[in-house]
Amino acid sequence: MGAVLDALLATIPSPDQGVWHLGPLPIRAYALCIIAGIIVAIWWGERRWVERGGIKGEVTDIAVWAVPFGLVGGRLYHVITDNQKYFGPGKDPLAALEIWNGGLGIWGAIALGAVGAWIGCRRKGIPLPAMADALAPGIVAAQAIGRLGNYFNQELYGGDTTLPWGLEIYRRVTQDGREDALAGVAVDHTPIQVVHPTFLYELLWNLGVAFLIVWADRKFRLGHGRVFALYVAGYTAGRFWIELMRTDEATLIFGTRVNVFVSAIVFFGAVAYFIIAKSRGEREDVAAVRSSGVTPSSTPSSTSPLRPLNDDTSTDGTTEAAEEAPAGDVAEKDKKDSPESVKPE
Repeated sequence: MGAVLDALLATIPSPDQGVWHLGPLPIRAYALCIIAGIIVAIWWGERRWVERGGIKGEVTDIAVWAVPFGLVGGRLYHVITDNQKYFGPGKDPLAALEIWNGGLGIWGAIALGAVGAWIGCRRKGIPLPAMADALAPGIVAAQAIGRLGNYFNQELYGGDTTLPWGLEIYRRVTQDGREDALAGVAVDHTPIQVVHPTFLYELLWNLGVAFLIVWADRKFRLGHGRVFALYVAGYTAGRFWIELMRTDEATLIFGTRVNVFVSAIVFFGAVAYFIIAKSRGEREDVAAVRSSGVTPSSTPSSTSPLRPLNDDTSTDGTTEAAEEAPAGDVAEKDKKDSPESVKPE
């Protein structure tokens, strides 16, 4: 009994299944984790945006654009970099659309999600860098929550290990006896492998990055997209070494997983932006930008309602001096300009 207890405490058991059914409706843990992550990102981003001088509800408005773009981008990146899973002899190309079965590349999600956020910010007259800074901690926290979905799917793990936190991998089978790691259920809790839980390493790393960027933002009052850049640099630094530990199938370049190269490239890009953006000065005041009426997509025009009330020039080119002419002079001018005062030649 003692040996069994020691064995249980020495490893992390996997869930028996990642999919439950309510009648014909499948409830997938992966999808629930993604949804929960999105909710947390919007909630936390909303709070930070209001603290920066934004208006409550604007983050939700931006999310309407960013979330769909991000999901499409994440799936596209996954399908492109892991195309061998969906295309080729014996493969089903339509499975590339089954996003609920897992497979979202964060690089594509952030890239295309940023495009959606840019569209939403432009429509609302909001500076995108300021919005990105407000959203950054919530985004990386959402990534941490999303990694729980990989736990339920028994995916994204590393090689064999004897460490106390090794993850037990079970054989899952469907009702018809077919082996299926995603849709099946574990009927035997004898592990077929005990592996590094790399999804857990990334989850904990992401939470650490969230803590780091919130601390740095409060201490140094970062602005102009520097919080977001710090998040990207912090995340990619962790993803680099975690990616080297993973053993699941992936596209290789020179024998190395493609995401290792992507992590390195994006890391250096984020660090460069973080340094360069410092020259833009102190954190932008969102409330001041809004009250001044100056937004990235609009500038004051000659007919702007924000023109000073004592402007010397009226919209038709006349001057206040003319407007303040004596009543008698105005009457005399009207008389000269009347039809009766014009004689035919």
